[in-house]
Amino acid sequence: MSSTISSAALDQHLDRIFADLGALEGPLLPILHALQADLGHVPKDALPLIAERLNITRAEVHGVVSFYHDFREEPAGRHVVKLCRAEACQAMGANRVADHARAALGVDWHETTPDGVTLEPVFCLGLCACGPAALVDGEVVGRVDEARFDTIVDGFKAKVTA
Repeated sequence: MSSTISSAALDQHLDRIFADLGALEGPLLPILHALQADLGHVPKDALPLIAERLNITRAEVHGVVSFYHDFREEPAGRHVVKLCRAEACQAMGANRVADHARAALGVDWHETTPDGVTLEPVFCLGLCACGPAALVDGEVVGRVDEARFDTIVDGFKAKVTA
């Protein structure tokens, strides 16, 4: 997937976002979240524009975007599967499920399959008692093993063919 957006369109998005959020104290995170909500990602071309408008360095903006795992440089697929990587889930087999997921989808973390499934790590979903846990298109799912992962992915394919 490509993250191409014209400079004019990007400026329009940023104008609207800054009109709504620019006066906040510490507006960088809300601005980045709003831009990702609008576009499905935070384009690299937006970083220097945001830095200039906030009178901070590009490095500061880049540091925030790269620190928080939820920000994407490219749009996600139609379906997003986030697998918990925290210790409690690891103790319940999350590493095995993660290895299976990457192999079954043929992608690595932060990548998207040709049919639109994005795989992402997440560090704790708060479902530790039911690990390994996943967040599937915004819905928390517990006790995810390899078979349950396959069922989830098969459900995506069934929706496409239905």
